[in-house]
Amino acid sequence: MAGRINDDDVKAVRDAVPIDAVVSEYLQLRNAGGGNLKGLCPFHDEKSPSFQVSPSKGLFHCFGCQEGGDTIAFVMKIDHLTFSETVERLAAKAGITLRYEEGGYNPGHQRGERIRLIEAHKAAAQFYAEQLDGPEAQIGRQFLAERGFDEAAARHFGVGYSPAGWDHLTRFLRGKGFTDKELIVSGLSQESRGGKPIDRFRGRLMWPIRDVGGEVVGFGARKLREDDNGPKYLNTPETPVYRKSQVLYGIDLAKKEIAKSSRAVVVEGYTDVMACHLAGVTTAIATCGTAFGGEHIKILRRLLMDNGSARVIFTFDGDAAGQKAALRAFEDDQKFAAETYIAVAPDGMDPCDLRLAKGDEAVAELAEPRVPLFEFALRQIVSRYDLDTPAGRAAALDEAAPVVARIKNIGAQHEVAVELAGMLGILDTQFVVKRVAQLARWARDRGGRGAAPAPGPRHPAAPPSPARPPGASGPALHLRSPAHRTERELLKLALQYPALVSPAFDAYGADEFTAPPYAAVRETIASAGGAEQGVDGSADYLARVREEAPDDTVRALVTELAVEAIHARVVDEAYAGVQLVQVRLRAVDRRIGEVQGALARLGANGDPQQLAAVQNELWVLQQYGQSLRNNGADAL
Repeated sequence: MAGRINDDDVKAVRDAVPIDAVVSEYLQLRNAGGGNLKGLCPFHDEKSPSFQVSPSKGLFHCFGCQEGGDTIAFVMKIDHLTFSETVERLAAKAGITLRYEEGGYNPGHQRGERIRLIEAHKAAAQFYAEQLDGPEAQIGRQFLAERGFDEAAARHFGVGYSPAGWDHLTRFLRGKGFTDKELIVSGLSQESRGGKPIDRFRGRLMWPIRDVGGEVVGFGARKLREDDNGPKYLNTPETPVYRKSQVLYGIDLAKKEIAKSSRAVVVEGYTDVMACHLAGVTTAIATCGTAFGGEHIKILRRLLMDNGSARVIFTFDGDAAGQKAALRAFEDDQKFAAETYIAVAPDGMDPCDLRLAKGDEAVAELAEPRVPLFEFALRQIVSRYDLDTPAGRAAALDEAAPVVARIKNIGAQHEVAVELAGMLGILDTQFVVKRVAQLARWARDRGGRGAAPAPGPRHPAAPPSPARPPGASGPALHLRSPAHRTERELLKLALQYPALVSPAFDAYGADEFTAPPYAAVRETIASAGGAEQGVDGSADYLARVREEAPDDTVRALVTELAVEAIHARVVDEAYAGVQLVQVRLRAVDRRIGEVQGALARLGANGDPQQLAAVQNELWVLQQYGQSLRNNGADAL
């Protein structure tokens, strides 16, 4: 067992490494007054900074979670190290040789596990970088050159090459004093079938993956040869120092600029990070073989400080996989206080391809905020539905409204709800706003847990969707709805007093009946020859209608309507005319709303011929509607 580190050496380490320099490697610090600095606490989630650092005292304290201590305590907690491991790590940075009270100088094999694994990765990174200059690595250099990366770029990012043999790195690290167990635990080596360690990475281009403190904790390896049967990219497995959900490639190079500019650009791969940095976008980072998630957000939040001007820009390919990745990123969007955007390069190119095709300026242009991530997510949802139909708009609203309701900022939520109404072509924006607010209230009341509530009240332009009764064809009927009451009255008249509604009734389409069960009855009457067949008082009129019913449910409703009393003291032509006009007028008004929505979606820059046709249809509908209001049944 290693001896205790000399107390004077521990003090020397504390004095040699300023606490603000260490802390600023993990989070952004700003002036807090009185010589102190402040930032978002890395030990608990918070929206406003309560974590303070006193450089003059060499101490930190969080007024939120009460964590505090000196430089050593900070590194111990944030990197989960022992006291000895922390002192050894800081001493290495400061160039201090430590003395041990019992047993003299501490030999390498007695060092803490994490320190040993970090040192093994550091040695491996150097080994791989040196191998990139050898003749065998020509294929790797060619790969880089074809993507616009020269020798200087490779050195800047520490890119290397793993030899194709079985155990080149393993033998090299053994020579440095690392044990077989350490090599296996580090993920740099793996056990062969014979039980001996061999290199995990062979014949591949190597990218060192560093943590936010700049230590190499893993590698990303790219396949170069056709006879390599492994995956295109092979990453270090989960180890005591490498958790793919907690590392971001390029964070060591990008962190200062991210903190300075309050902006981060999230790309999809190692070469994309390289392309961005070389093009001047030095805030670019990437995940390592996993989707962007909550742990990654925590890293960025500490650097961005969650101030109002912070921006996170996601770049994804324009293909289906890229869109899916963007939607996954949106799932965590509300964990940011920063505004999030998405950028998709022309022709679906990634930043690396874009730099090759159009140069550095195109990459820099791509990284400028374009489309808010919420808008992209909503447009992806909306694009799956037919917005020219009431049912399509209603279904799109059902899926999109809960997304908007998740936005925590009430003001932003309201604005996005208004935008959603425009996307859908629903002119009654207040209906959409109220729907979103209703879902948001439900989520708050439930604490964000539980199943989604049943669909709320629908817009008049959309069909209702309450629960279906057993065997029902279509949704249940709400007789309190004026539209449904009028439609029901008209159908009863067509079945009981066909002479009063003919011949106008037979010109009505099934789509003029907003309740699907009523539309089914209208179609059944048409299949039986129309209401005109009952004008002469034929006894078999109702029998023919019932026989034409597609199923027992519709047949039962026909029977019900044929015997239900008409809601009028005097059932005459005037009463029938009112029902005919009301059903037709509501249908015209719905169509006017649809056409106005289509105009809103086309916008001022739409196709001139299409705009003219839509505007003409709108004018005709408006004139007809006014005629119905002025002239009643005479306008039918």
